[in-house]
Amino acid sequence: MKITGVRSGLHARTTTAASRIPQVMRVRAAIIGAALMSVSAAGYAATAEDADVSDLPKSWAALATEPAVRAVEPPKPDASAAIESRKSYLIPALEIVGFDILVNLVNRPLSSDYHSNFSTIRRNLHSSWVVDSDPFKTNQLGHPYQGSMYHGFARSAGLNYWEALAYTFAGSAAWEIAGEKTPPSRNDQINTGIGGSFLGEVLFRLSNLVLEHENIPPFWREIGAAVVSPATGFNRLAFGDRFKDVFPGHDPVYYSRLQIGFSGTAQNQSGTSTTKLRANEGLVDYSIDYGLPGKPGYTYTRPFDYFSFQTTASSANGFENLMTRGLLYGKEYEAGANYRGVWGIYGSYDYIAPQSFRVSSTALSLGTTGQYWVSQDIAIQGTALLGSGYTAVGTTHSTANNDYHYGLAPQALLALRFIFGTKASLDLTGREYFVSRNNIARLVASLTVPVVGRHGIAIKYLRNRRDAFYPDVGDSSQSRGTIGIFYTFLGHERFGAVDWR
Repeated sequence: MKITGVRSGLHARTTTAASRIPQVMRVRAAIIGAALMSVSAAGYAATAEDADVSDLPKSWAALATEPAVRAVEPPKPDASAAIESRKSYLIPALEIVGFDILVNLVNRPLSSDYHSNFSTIRRNLHSSWVVDSDPFKTNQLGHPYQGSMYHGFARSAGLNYWEALAYTFAGSAAWEIAGEKTPPSRNDQINTGIGGSFLGEVLFRLSNLVLEHENIPPFWREIGAAVVSPATGFNRLAFGDRFKDVFPGHDPVYYSRLQIGFSGTAQNQSGTSTTKLRANEGLVDYSIDYGLPGKPGYTYTRPFDYFSFQTTASSANGFENLMTRGLLYGKEYEAGANYRGVWGIYGSYDYIAPQSFRVSSTALSLGTTGQYWVSQDIAIQGTALLGSGYTAVGTTHSTANNDYHYGLAPQALLALRFIFGTKASLDLTGREYFVSRNNIARLVASLTVPVVGRHGIAIKYLRNRRDAFYPDVGDSSQSRGTIGIFYTFLGHERFGAVDWR
């Protein structure tokens, strides 16, 4: 028999045989795709060699297959007092104001909407908030990324999550009133001030993962972290050592996956969309689950101590998706010897654009994430969420009038990963949104098989469907199914299975 050593993320764990992120804000797929690939590359760690113990005496072999006695690491020094002494409330406030001024100046020559002045500011202060009609990608992708910059300035200056959320919300309101001369928009306030915070926290933590990789030269660590979270990189460059250790990571268990490949259309129904679809598309997909439940000593005392993040860049339409969900407040729990989990309130931001239609949501949900050992080698990880969010949905180049809706939308998610030792994993994820006479469903099924080490192949089926009713034209359906094959770089040889046994 063999004993296999596994290294997950930054720290190796040796176990038994059964072990274990306006114009300038219109985010371009190439930039973010490169940033996320740098995180995945940074997450690479060597796998220990297999040790054959079949020839050992029985007594020795028995000892070798017993659960390992884990050394108790000495508690890390409490750095909270030092972080508190270096944090700044003034610096991120000035940075957010300066950033808004810069965005306004860059966009001012492009549109009269940015010709704001003291007169328009006074008018906006006394105006009712409206729902604007800016392009879908500007509102639902550009504004959340702008908000993530606000959040990153505050977090990298030592502020905690809730303080950074307040700065993000205030920064968004300042932009709506002073950055543009158009009336302030409540949909932008939600997308930037809240969705931007959900996205910004994820990018801030991913940048810190890059910085914690000691096997990467310091210069490239700083570059990688700045690409993932530019606000974090700016503060580290501008203020040196003051803001270089403001976030203790608490050594989470995480599982990342990078996929590069192509997909072809298996089924398509365009409905009211006049977009000329590309039947085949090249794709780069990056995903990570951070803070997986079950690690002894890991706690969930801070928002986003658990989160999941995925983004896919497509040759057909830039971003096919950008999705985050994180535990805002919750507790860990266990059920018997084989199940560990967390439950509580989750915050999520989703952007999904399967060519013919788009949907985006900023939401709060009640749910749980956990892992169950079915047998010595088979584990099931999963997340179930049920909640409601402020959601936008629309058809690309629609033949119907007013096919672009906002509304409060009930939504649900069920994500499962079946882990078969080191041999394969099967991922199934279903999402559904109900908004303004629209029902949107998304199903993803992916089978991943390792080939050599952490290099593998995945086959993925993706189906998106939208059913809508228009009083003037009646019912309309849009659906698209694709099948793809991907080279896959795995962040963990056991597909992220956490061993606490």
